[in-house]
Amino acid sequence: MIRLSRPLIGLLVVASLAGVADARKKQPKQPQMAPVNVTQIGVNAYLWRAALQTLSFMSIAQTDSNGGVFVTDWYVNPAVPSERMKVSVAILDAALRADVVRVAAARQVYQNGQWVDAAVQASTNEKLEEIILQKARDLRRNAAANG
Repeated sequence: MIRLSRPLIGLLVVASLAGVADARKKQPKQPQMAPVNVTQIGVNAYLWRAALQTLSFMSIAQTDSNGGVFVTDWYVNPAVPSERMKVSVAILDAALRADVVRVAAARQVYQNGQWVDAAVQASTNEKLEEIILQKARDLRRNAAANG
């Protein structure tokens, strides 16, 4: 009789634990914000994707996702064929913050049969940084809404 009761008690314990586990699964999920630090590639993935999307009209010459740096090839705007631009983007940290994105643009103009370095407006780099940051925030918001 004792031998029969031990398996029966064990079966009841297992059944009650399964019921508790099942009850935990049925609790409503709390909406969570997408994480700020997404670093599967070495840097913040939102910033990385946002930078690539922002400059997707330019071909990429060099990229390092672990170091957070990419450089575009020279881009000639069809509307202004005597001018070309090259952009490098550096993501300095894994956080999604305004101070971790650095953009450096280079500009050249075609004069006397050769490309000559020309000044880039200071606001150009800042504007590109702002666009990248806003796009990264949008990506994060979309990840939270879909996840």
